[in-house]
Amino acid sequence: MINQNTSIETGWNFDNSYARLPRFFFNRQNPIPVKSPALVVLNEQLAASLGLDVQSLKNEENINMFAGNQIPEGAAPLAQAYAGHQFGHFNMLGDGRAVLLGEQIDPNGDRFDIQLKGSGRTPFSRGGDGRAALGPMLREYIISEAMHALGVPTTRSLAIVTTGETIIRETMLPGAILTRVAASHVRVGTFQYAAAWGKDEELKAMADYTIKRHYPDIEIDDDRYLTLLREVMKRQAALIAKWMQIGFIHGVMNTDNMAISGETIDYGPCAFMDTYDPATVFSSIDREGRYAYGNQPMIGGWNLARFAETLLPLLHDDEEKAVEIAQEELSGYMEMYQSYWLSGMREKLGIMNEEQEDQALIDDLLHMMQKHRADFTNTFRALTLDRPEVIDMKGIKAFDDWYAKWKARLDRQEGTQESAQQLMRSSNPSVIPRNHRVEEALKAAVEQNDFSVMEKLVDVLSKPFAHSPEHEEYCKLPDATNIPYRTFCGT
Repeated sequence: MINQNTSIETGWNFDNSYARLPRFFFNRQNPIPVKSPALVVLNEQLAASLGLDVQSLKNEENINMFAGNQIPEGAAPLAQAYAGHQFGHFNMLGDGRAVLLGEQIDPNGDRFDIQLKGSGRTPFSRGGDGRAALGPMLREYIISEAMHALGVPTTRSLAIVTTGETIIRETMLPGAILTRVAASHVRVGTFQYAAAWGKDEELKAMADYTIKRHYPDIEIDDDRYLTLLREVMKRQAALIAKWMQIGFIHGVMNTDNMAISGETIDYGPCAFMDTYDPATVFSSIDREGRYAYGNQPMIGGWNLARFAETLLPLLHDDEEKAVEIAQEELSGYMEMYQSYWLSGMREKLGIMNEEQEDQALIDDLLHMMQKHRADFTNTFRALTLDRPEVIDMKGIKAFDDWYAKWKARLDRQEGTQESAQQLMRSSNPSVIPRNHRVEEALKAAVEQNDFSVMEKLVDVLSKPFAHSPEHEEYCKLPDATNIPYRTFCGT
């Protein structure tokens, strides 16, 4: 075990509030040691914000901690139990290859889960080996850091170590462990687990814990469990609206992948859309398009309905009345989502006030983009930079008419053209993690042990709204191909 002085010098400041919940919710579980850990990624900016000493994190003791070979002072490792609807089918789940070390208290007093992903088998592994491959761990690091820079609530990656071991998937792959940082790992699936197999007092304990940790302002509310449902709805509606505004497709919106905190969690078969098409699916296992780009708002509502079902015993003693209360609350979700989405889309077009025709203006643009297979990010980038000549639809009468109508809309508002453009520059990223760029970085790192391609990509993605000359290269689309891009579960 790392001695206490090393933990103090590094800045680790662990608490274990989750471990004080009923044992029903977790299994005490140490990570499984690995053969020969080596640090390949350290997120220095994130480390500093957590109150950690960056140089100390590079020493042997902390590298062994990131690998699960040593436990830091004050940690209480555990694997969380949860359930979830996976593609609509309910299953008992849990941390099958992850261990929560504890919760780091940062210099501001905020609490963050520190979890090792790929740290070995747990009682929830269901036949899996509990390990992770280097490529998917690097992918989570790239995408989650890009999401953070884009202003989207997200879990983040503190470190990645290779394990010196080979894991077997379709081929032999280098093993790795990712240290994930999250506001918490409480999921809709956590509540589903409590509702399906726990007692009412255990469900209440989880609800009270979640309120205290994520929604402390509502602790004194008489109807705090109904307010909890409402607040979770707000965060999810706002989160999914942000996904839609940057062309992000989560890929696996199972209920166990919806965090109660409102963060994006679990970067498995996720990807960013190039050509605008609401039917876009990248996940190799989503054969029916359940989690397609355009379905994400609806699936968010479906998941929230499953969350509401778990809260019924806390909403009212009479089940029929509880159902009525939940349904009334849920009925406002799509309007709530639409409000967040429309507000964000107005900002992407530089619109600073509200007019009834704005929805139609936005819809007309999106319909044209779909019809003419325009790139989502580059279209809004070109509008931001006032370069319509580089938009694929330039010269098409319908687009030229739309462009004139949009310009007239901007002229009607009180703000200056400069303020409208500034709003667009802060709302439309110049760069996103283009799928071919991510694959290029992963191939160099995994196959050639060259992390420089990834490091350059992450650096560019850390400033998505800079609209700088170096972005030009990263705005280019991949070469045309008849082979559709596919992502796979694995993170």
